[in-house]
Amino acid sequence: MSMLTPRGMGGQYRITGDKYPRMRPPRRRGRLVAAVVASVCALGLIGWGTLQLIDVFTGGGKKTSAAGSKTDCRAKAGTAATATTAAQVKALPKPDQITVNVYNATARTGLAKATADELKKRGFRIGDVGNAPGEFDKKVKGTGILLGPADAQNTSVAVLGTQLADAEHRTDPGRKGADLDLILGDAFKGLTKPADAQHALTALTDPQPTASPKKGC
Repeated sequence: MSMLTPRGMGGQYRITGDKYPRMRPPRRRGRLVAAVVASVCALGLIGWGTLQLIDVFTGGGKKTSAAGSKTDCRAKAGTAATATTAAQVKALPKPDQITVNVYNATARTGLAKATADELKKRGFRIGDVGNAPGEFDKKVKGTGILLGPADAQNTSVAVLGTQLADAEHRTDPGRKGADLDLILGDAFKGLTKPADAQHALTALTDPQPTASPKKGC
């Protein structure tokens, strides 16, 4: 062993010339790999952030505009539906604004008066009460007939119809005045139960709004 050979190195690093071996630790590949992975991740995050910024400054405004348009359309549709509902409710008269003539077309006595008294309790005005005229007497096989002027079909006749669901609705174009006739037939057994009649009247005078949004919304 040469005197230039460091102690403990044996013959592996024998010095034969006038140059010393370089005593550097071996390179660690792990650090290099970690540095490369970190760089790739950093570049990925930078690219993702850039795309987000581009989306905010370009596409975000369009989404906001679209959302705003839909909100405006819903508001307009709701306003139109409310206006329509209010017009319908205003057009329908209340029971105390409707005068009803009650006629008995059956062979049962006292039927017209009993029915008129019940209608009065439910808020209707009562006009004539008695036997049905000849054209209807003993000729109404159903529950009854509601008869009124032509313009009362969807107003006062409809309101009175809530009290006798199975009655036939008729209008007379030549009829004068706003009074209605309730002609009781052979199948009549009584007016609709008060709770059911009130429910039908509420549904008729307070219909659910049906909005039909305009095209383009």
